[in-house]
Amino acid sequence: MRNLKGCTNFLFTLSGSCSCSVSLLVRKLSSVSGAAPKVCIVGGGPAGFYTAQQLLKARHDIVVDIYERLPVPFGLVRFGVAPDHPEVKNVINTFTQTAHSERFYFHGNVNVGMDISVEELKEAYHAVVLSYGAEGNRSLAVSGEDLIGVFSARDFVGWYNGHPSNKELHPDLNCETVVILGQGNVALDIARVLLSPLDMLKKTDITQRALQTLAASRVRRVLMVGRRGPLQIAGTIKEVREMINLPGTKADLLPVDYDGIAEALNDLPRPRKRLTELMIKTLKMEDGGQEVLPGADGKRVAGIRLAVKKLEGSGEGAQAIPTGHTEDLECGMVICSIGYKSLPIDPAVPFDPRRAIVQNNLGRVQGTAGLYCSGWLKRGPTGVIATTMNDSFDTARIILNDLEAGTLDMSIHKPGAQDITALLKARGVREVSFSEWEKINSEEVRRGEALGKPREKLLDVEEMLAVAWS
Repeated sequence: MRNLKGCTNFLFTLSGSCSCSVSLLVRKLSSVSGAAPKVCIVGGGPAGFYTAQQLLKARHDIVVDIYERLPVPFGLVRFGVAPDHPEVKNVINTFTQTAHSERFYFHGNVNVGMDISVEELKEAYHAVVLSYGAEGNRSLAVSGEDLIGVFSARDFVGWYNGHPSNKELHPDLNCETVVILGQGNVALDIARVLLSPLDMLKKTDITQRALQTLAASRVRRVLMVGRRGPLQIAGTIKEVREMINLPGTKADLLPVDYDGIAEALNDLPRPRKRLTELMIKTLKMEDGGQEVLPGADGKRVAGIRLAVKKLEGSGEGAQAIPTGHTEDLECGMVICSIGYKSLPIDPAVPFDPRRAIVQNNLGRVQGTAGLYCSGWLKRGPTGVIATTMNDSFDTARIILNDLEAGTLDMSIHKPGAQDITALLKARGVREVSFSEWEKINSEEVRRGEALGKPREKLLDVEEMLAVAWS
């Protein structure tokens, strides 16, 4: 890990060259009327499943439908969690138990906003919950961002995790140095995948395409660049420790980055203190305006120009102030891990473009009764799966409170999936049920077993549909 005069940088080089559960007591509510509440959730990721789980647990008369754009469920648990973190993916077992409830229905291969509108969902359900996450990328808005060899973290993670929209990505790892802009857990995941021994990755559910590319990789150095100092990095101690302890890899830090840091330890919250102590322990006691720079052909990335900054203030409130100086680094690839962002799904839904979230108050979408949101779409793309779980439980509680208070009119009959399925069929859209997803799951596990892996994911939506409907 190395500092370039004012930016905190983590340099990792090759040497020699949640399943989370939280108990939540929810009071069982009696139905306000004889009608069974019908709720639909848009998005089959962790936020959607956790919201469904709590609604089904709290009321024994409620019916929940999840609509998902892809034929496969689980969202970022499937496509975002690092392949070498199988324990985090164990939460899929909990989601599968929820899906097997007789009052739960999964509708895959349905693109809300295109195949069906939010207004049509509101006509069919007592409550609609938007939980489709963050499918966009935050932009650097700098010169050279569109050069060959510059990738968003979301796309790069989607490539090695088998997201269908990234199956045509072909990252060229025929370079020695990769620069990652960002120092959060996603950035650490990418650095670890780039530098992990191949034998470690072969035992995971990383795609074979990614394995073949990594097998031919010439990457020996990963530089992680952040705007602020060691006390403000966004990664967690678990992820930093994994990176530091990666076999065949060493972390390179410069002492100048940590001047005065030890004296500030006692005033830090315990998690930040433990993380900072780990970095200080790892410190090697020896010397050791932003722009993406093109090569001679003007098309491919050859380096990056960093604006050197200085920190003013302390702790989480420290500000990175430009010094007017710059420093250039040579590299063959740049990965921008500066965050995801949600996108508007339907003109009828109020959306805050600056914060990239649906405008809401504690999960109630502003200005429209019966419409709710949970997860990243509600609060922004921050936190881990446990954070999303608690947030989704909160949204479920809000819906249950509105049912009890009569804010949601249960005197009106709502047809639920019956009408939506009829509309989709008339529009030529065929849904994928959860049992049909389980056919895809079985096929992926079968292919994985042949390769000595937990699964080999199907990368093509048409192939997924063919297996599901076989």
